[in-house]
Parts: sequence; C-alpha cells; structure tokens
Amino acid sequence: MSVILILVAFSLIVALIGLAAFFWSVRNGQYDDPYGSSVRILFEDEKPVESEPSVKEPINAANPSNEI
Repeated sequence: MSVILILVAFSLIVALIGLAAFFWSVRNGQYDDPYGSSVRILFEDEKPVESEPSVKEPINAANPSNEI
C-alpha cells in the first residue's frame, strides 16, 4: 500500500512540474509566431470549391436558352 502512495505522490509532482513548465513557456512567448504572420500574406488563399446549385430553374418551353 505504501508503494501506491509513493507513486501517486511522484505522479503529482511530475504533473505539477509539467504544468509549471507549460505556464512558463506561455508567459515567455514560446507559442507566439511572429514570422508566420509576416509571411502569410505572401501565400495565395485556396479557392473555394463551387458546388452545383441544389435547385435548378425550370427551362421555359418558349425560350429553351432560359434567357429573359
């Protein structure tokens, strides 16, 4: 039973160290990306895929080209 208590205490210590390291890295700007924002404008955006309209207009029998 004492081994389980030692392992639980050890896992909590490791978790707290990892949490402290994460907060330290966020506070020091490790996750900021100043280069990506300056280069992003140079790349073209992907063109959106145009889908077929779901409802088609009926063709006028008198005017098959459907022009008005």
